Amino acid sequence: MDVPEPVVLTVDGEIFRAQADTQQPGAWHVAWVSGPNAGYGFTTRCSDHQWESREKLEGAVRSFLAEIDPTTGYLSD
Repeated sequence: MDVPEPVVLTVDGEIFRAQADTQQPGAWHVAWVSGPNAGYGFTTRCSDHQWESREKLEGAVRSFLAEIDPTTGYLSD
């Protein structure tokens, strides 16, 4: 299975970098490059081990951003 190249995503004015995990097929590690907390982000993975499309990655980023506390820049409790 070919591993996709890293992808830079701009979603709602925020910049993210998605890196495919070579050890976990279907997993992407997504870093919030323009966020207030260095190194912060999330991992998404498809249970069928297929790589998500760019559109699905953008949707995952939107869901992540919707859960962010604007005061702290971290996921809200």
